[in-house]
Parts: sequence; structure tokens; C-alpha cells
Amino acid sequence: MSAAEIYDYVSTVTPDYSTTTLNVSPQEVIAEGFDKNQSCHDFDNNSRRVISYSDDNIIDLTYQWSKGINESDAGIILDFWADAAKANGRARSFKLYHKMDGHTYVVMFKDKLSRNWPYSLSKIRYLQFPSVTFKVIGRIADA
Repeated sequence: MSAAEIYDYVSTVTPDYSTTTLNVSPQEVIAEGFDKNQSCHDFDNNSRRVISYSDDNIIDLTYQWSKGINESDAGIILDFWADAAKANGRARSFKLYHKMDGHTYVVMFKDKLSRNWPYSLSKIRYLQFPSVTFKVIGRIADA
């Protein structure tokens, strides 16, 4: 674990859907993206003016699979996305277990979902999700 984690910067919240936790493994990387709701203006004299609309953090988690994802995990992700009782696309929040820091976060899908079925003669089939990005809403309190 690192000295500072997402867990340290988000509040405890209750997800819209809490029956199941999405728990899939990225193949290579979990990318954590951090932003603030700010407008930055850089001027010719190298000065900068920043307007902050909120002090809240905007945090995204991107799971990446460059070589494909197994059918089971791909099905779990699609089920969370498509099921109106779960994520319902980008409309509802749910729990996601972050394997790298060991915490469970409340997230929503950030973008639309797409996956590819590459043609293969082998019996082992891997779907291709280049990546899936989740918007972090908050965290689940540790027990």
C-alpha cells in the first residue's frame, strides 16, 4: 500500500446497488486518474490563474486488458453494465473491489461499454475490452 490512497480522499457513501461487489482483475494495470473541477488559464508571462469550482476530488479507475479478458469476467462486467437493477449503464453506483489497495469503492461506469470478439481457432476465447473506466463516487467503510 502507498502512503496515500484513494480511500484517504473520498467519503463513505452508500451505493445504489449493493448486493454484489464487482471484483474482476485487470490484466496489466489499474490506472488511477485524479482531477479537480477547475479552470486553468496560462498567460504569456508564464503566470497562471486557476478558478476552483469545488475542492472535491474527481477520481477515475481504469482497468486495462491489452491481451483480452476471460469470458467469465467479460460477462460479469457486461451484466453490471446492462442490468437495470445493477449499474444500468452509467446511471447507478455499485461496489468495486480495488485489488491493489485492498479497499472497496463506490463507483459508476464513466463511459459507454464496448467489447470485441476476435476470431480465433483456439478453444480458449478471450474477449477484448481495451479498458473500462469507473468514476469513483466514494468508499465503503472498512469493517
